[in-house]
Amino acid sequence: MSKEMLRAFEALEDEKGISKEVILEALEAALVSAYKRNYQQAQNVEVNFDAKKGVIKVFAVKEVVDLVMDSQLEVSLQDAHDLNNAYEIGDKIKFEVTPKDFGRIAAQTAKQVIMQRVREAERSITYNEYIDYEDDILTGIVERQDRRYVYVSLGKIEAVIPPEGQIPNETFQPHERVQVYVERVENTTKGPQVYVSRSHPSLLKRLFEQEVPEIFDGTVEIKAIAREAGDRSKVAVVSNDANIDAVGTCVGPRGSRVQRIVDELKGENMDIVQWSDDMATFISNALNPADVLSVHFVPGETSCVVVVPENHLSLAIGKRGQNARLAAKLTNHKIDIKSEADFEAYIQTEEYAERFAEKVLVDEDVDPILAGDIESAEEYEAVTEGSTSIDEEDLLAMDDLEEGNVGPEAIEDQIDDVEGEDNDIIDDEELIGEEDLDQQERLNQEG
Repeated sequence: MSKEMLRAFEALEDEKGISKEVILEALEAALVSAYKRNYQQAQNVEVNFDAKKGVIKVFAVKEVVDLVMDSQLEVSLQDAHDLNNAYEIGDKIKFEVTPKDFGRIAAQTAKQVIMQRVREAERSITYNEYIDYEDDILTGIVERQDRRYVYVSLGKIEAVIPPEGQIPNETFQPHERVQVYVERVENTTKGPQVYVSRSHPSLLKRLFEQEVPEIFDGTVEIKAIAREAGDRSKVAVVSNDANIDAVGTCVGPRGSRVQRIVDELKGENMDIVQWSDDMATFISNALNPADVLSVHFVPGETSCVVVVPENHLSLAIGKRGQNARLAAKLTNHKIDIKSEADFEAYIQTEEYAERFAEKVLVDEDVDPILAGDIESAEEYEAVTEGSTSIDEEDLLAMDDLEEGNVGPEAIEDQIDDVEGEDNDIIDDEELIGEEDLDQQERLNQEG
């Protein structure tokens, strides 16, 4: 091994950042394999490289044993004592077996190892550089496009736009500049692979950060994005400064800021809406440009019924349901849109009563009667002792509550029943009073 090769190792360390020790370690391992392959030797060998002299030596490593079974791997204790009386059973002894022409093999092997290490180092450097761009946008140049993939040059590496990352019907010209969102970077056996996207919602977010300084510095915040790439998107924004209008800031003077984003996405329509922590307000804003009269939330669900004017129904739903679909995605709510007339009819249906009825929650530890824990007359008397009595009709009414039979008609019927009972009680008292008066008059006459 020449000293020129050593200087080459040092140059690699300076230029590629590859440690000389790493190269030498890999070289020694490769030389062991080359020795066994070229000299058909099965012994346990080591290769030592003297970095100062540039000399390579090959050693066969043998174990000291009483009885030699394999001369390539073992040496007798007697032969070991001929070398040094200090050797004992189980010790390892190195015997130099360097072939005379091993320098040629070593040079070829060193060249291969150096080239391999250089490729690995370059891949590692590239991977470490582009992994930092994950979840960010880069500007690339379109190299080519086939039936499935678009290939974009990002400088040191060629990125791929897979089918799911492409905007429907978007085409490119060779050498066209395009902005892409770096979705993930993978370190494969063939080197680092960068997967980018044009349809990811985060591309839209990064473009707004690029075009709107107030978003970049955090004054205005993007709270949610709903996107149907290439067609239409909705972006919910809020200002952290009371003096700054979030929507107007994103739109820009005469729409200049948002227009640059629309142009980059080749005409994708953009709705910028005001975010609110009040969900009813947020849903109303999300259905822009339609006017919303009221929002009715289904108890216990992330769904609601939105009422709009008759002449805004188609506007709220949108073409092929797109406006409603994007609003639902933006607010993470299932939205059912109805006109005033349709909603008035809807509230008379059983479906409305079932979906919007208040849930009656029973604490079983507090009320064993409603909980259904009373199984005998004795238990009932023990529970109700000292309390107001409950007749059979009251229990039946409780059964209705448990079965969920609660609605306007049921409540009116119960009110009518109560009023009827009160009237009956009053009538009975009046009758009793009249009988007492008659009896008093007869006694007075007899007296």
